[in-house]
Amino acid sequence: MEASPQARPDAAEYPAFYAGYIGRVHETDILTALDAQIAEIRTQFGAIPESRGGHRYAPGKWSIKELVGHLCDGERIFAYRALRFARADSTPLPGYEEDDYVRNANFDAVPLADLVQELELLRHANVSMFRGLEPVAWSRSGLANGNPISVRAIAYTMVGHLRHHQETLRTRYLP
Repeated sequence: MEASPQARPDAAEYPAFYAGYIGRVHETDILTALDAQIAEIRTQFGAIPESRGGHRYAPGKWSIKELVGHLCDGERIFAYRALRFARADSTPLPGYEEDDYVRNANFDAVPLADLVQELELLRHANVSMFRGLEPVAWSRSGLANGNPISVRAIAYTMVGHLRHHQETLRTRYLP
């Protein structure tokens, strides 16, 4: 049976540590959910003034700019994995250490508006990529960070990952 973007991924399609992200997705059309988040990015992150971009809710935590930069990195990495697996590339892909990426990115030197625009553009590109997949590609999978994951589960993870950080922003950075 072919997987479709409309079908939720089965728990066997992703590592357990992504269950929290995938569990945040209640829509039945993942393409619509991915696309709808573009407006959410613009509304929620775009409303934060530059003067708050360096704010950290606690010592050692990411700044708002670093959080948005992390989301940009995540969009790129998840999309790269999805592309490779959708194209039936079975090469195992390495994991990445998000804190190292943030530490070495210097996101605090970038205007917040630029980071928000980058995130929007990345999501636009990723929605286009997912829309162009043939149905069979959604069920293809590969190894990322030593764990099997399907293209469909990656798309769900992307939506849930953004939602996780949107909630963190609402509850810890901008209460």
